[in-house]
Amino acid sequence: MQADLNVILPEIVISVYALAALLLVAYTGKDRMAGLLVWLTAALMTVMALWIGATGEGTQTAFGGMFNDDGFARFAKVTILLSAAAVLVLGQEYMARRKILRFEYPLLIALSAVGMMVMVSAGDLMALYMGLELQSLALYVVASLRRDSAKSTEAGLKYFVLGALSSGLLLYGASLTYGYAGTTLFSGIIEAAEGQAPIGLLLGLVFVISGLAFKVSAVPFHMWTPDVYEGAPTPITAFFATAPKVAAMGLFARVVHDAFGGVVGDWQQVLAVLSLLSMFLGAVAAIGQTDIKRLMAYSSIAHMGYALMGLAAGTALGVESMLVYMAIYVTMNIGTFAFILSMERDGKPVTDIASLNMYSRAHPGRALAMLLLLFSLAGVPPLLGFFGKLYVLRAAYEGGLAWLAVAGVVASVIGAFYYLRIVYYMYFGEEREPLETGRSPMQWGFLMASAALMLLGIINMFGVDSVAQAAAVTLVN
Repeated sequence: MQADLNVILPEIVISVYALAALLLVAYTGKDRMAGLLVWLTAALMTVMALWIGATGEGTQTAFGGMFNDDGFARFAKVTILLSAAAVLVLGQEYMARRKILRFEYPLLIALSAVGMMVMVSAGDLMALYMGLELQSLALYVVASLRRDSAKSTEAGLKYFVLGALSSGLLLYGASLTYGYAGTTLFSGIIEAAEGQAPIGLLLGLVFVISGLAFKVSAVPFHMWTPDVYEGAPTPITAFFATAPKVAAMGLFARVVHDAFGGVVGDWQQVLAVLSLLSMFLGAVAAIGQTDIKRLMAYSSIAHMGYALMGLAAGTALGVESMLVYMAIYVTMNIGTFAFILSMERDGKPVTDIASLNMYSRAHPGRALAMLLLLFSLAGVPPLLGFFGKLYVLRAAYEGGLAWLAVAGVVASVIGAFYYLRIVYYMYFGEEREPLETGRSPMQWGFLMASAALMLLGIINMFGVDSVAQAAAVTLVN
């Protein structure tokens, strides 16, 4: 028992912190503590990420194989915790100025992060579901945090209803899988599915994949994404676009390789179709958007399509390319949302793309940083985003999915249009009333740091690719 608790110690520390903080604010001033809690939560997450990254080695299991601590889980956890901490700090001033910073916000984010950490370490269908629901329930609440806004309430309600539907699909798939495999442990399922899997087990796999596809907002399970991105407060939208996506993709990889690794050919074609649809819908639907948050929603759908392309390869290289892609994607999104958070006029947030007309004249430094991020999102060489796409395209090609790699290139060219349109507005648009510069040095810092990483990371990716390679091998082997 002691050994099991040691394996799951980071999750226990964050959970105990969240519960202790809830007790503390119950006996003190509630929202007066909110700002302090944001910084404390972000600091704890950063410390936990460094601890997991520095001390973890080898592969350990806990609770009879229900929980795995391996290189793959540690890579995903470090990415999740650092991105969650960054988004918390990034949005603190924005939410405080608009009087929507509640003490519940950082604590719900912390509990959501615990759910994500359980997701990427799950070795059993029950552990998978517990992690998924802990993450999701916290996110439903934070989506509708702005109680006086009809759009925010609508976002939370839509997310909740569609999340409940996805949970139903996932549970039905899990029950079918248990019925045919006789166990909920991934190690038992992979034995039952070895070679020629029973049709009922494959049906269970399809339902589980459908439930997980909701969580990564893959087409055709993407319906909630644009409305939730638009309706939720911008710092919360930034969170939705980062850490939960990493956790869901990590869980996706864990399920298909750990539980169904013996029938790669059966799930490979399903993931390939999800990837293809997501890339093209994300590329085409974003073209007509006038709200930058809705545009980022369709952008995230397209990017999840590219990440799924890596996973569809069904190889260690495919998992490695997915991990590298997600790390780059999260970095780009943090910088992009730092810019969106700084967009305001008369002290009110602005999300209309046309408001960026001739932005470069008033704020040349910010415009240049945003240009680098947009080019990287579009996959323009030699920026880091280009190498992320190159990784997944190579994995798909070597995995026997050359047609999907070609489709990915076509979708990338189409998608480049809406990123370049924002650049056009910033540098060549019709001059209008200028946007104000956001007053937060934190937003400026994250924007500049993210843009710099897109440029400097091309040298050696800061070693992320070699760490991702080692992580992928622990999962696939």
